[in-house]
Amino acid sequence: MKTYAYDLLVNDKRIDGRAMDEYRKISIKRGIIHNAEGSAVCTMGSTKIIAGVKMETGTPFADTLDEGNLVVNAEFTPLSSPDFEAGPPGEDATELARIVDRGIRESETVDFKKLCIAPGEKVWMMNVDIHIINHDGDLIDCAFLAAMAALADTKIPKYVDEKIVRGDYQSKLELLHAPVEVTVCKVAEKFLLDPDKAEEDAVEVKLTIAVREDDNICALQKQGAKDVSIDDIKRMVETAIAKSKELRKLLK
Repeated sequence: MKTYAYDLLVNDKRIDGRAMDEYRKISIKRGIIHNAEGSAVCTMGSTKIIAGVKMETGTPFADTLDEGNLVVNAEFTPLSSPDFEAGPPGEDATELARIVDRGIRESETVDFKKLCIAPGEKVWMMNVDIHIINHDGDLIDCAFLAAMAALADTKIPKYVDEKIVRGDYQSKLELLHAPVEVTVCKVAEKFLLDPDKAEEDAVEVKLTIAVREDDNICALQKQGAKDVSIDDIKRMVETAIAKSKELRKLLK
């Protein structure tokens, strides 16, 4: 399938007949986990990912005494793909979590100062857990949409007598921006978006670009051993900015 997908892609064709810059059908549903402060599921073709947000309290970092924290974790379960094994998060899961974390953090989507309970003593710690339910390519873009939808669904619990009152909320989490991540892939001299698993195996290099609603590029992550030229990067960024507008509409 890898060779078959490669031969098609170098001739501007795809296994499922899509255009090179066309995403598969995407659907997003929020509020799917009752015990989470925020949650969402995103399906992109056959790829399916659930994201949940859990609010905990903790001490702030020494260099940000009046700011809350964000932690993103990703779990690749063996049920979602024969490529995944049971056990602690591997390199791929760690990288996915870091890319999602960076896109949220560097876009300044969350005002972490508003997550401060008592400066230097107690802050809200926002845990975003990403679970791969079915892997059929383009995990990063799908995971980021799921994470952003879950954050948009998040409510901050009441905190009374140094205890979290689960199920009773003081406010909704305010999001200052609406970033999305677009991964542009390259095969030979061709560019494509949203590869399925067979196409992804044939991809030589990928560039994930986090784009805010004001077209500000806030994060970049390259994957793959091959080099990309400055001209390639410019084309990839232009494609990401254009496509980000399409993806962002799904988060409204």
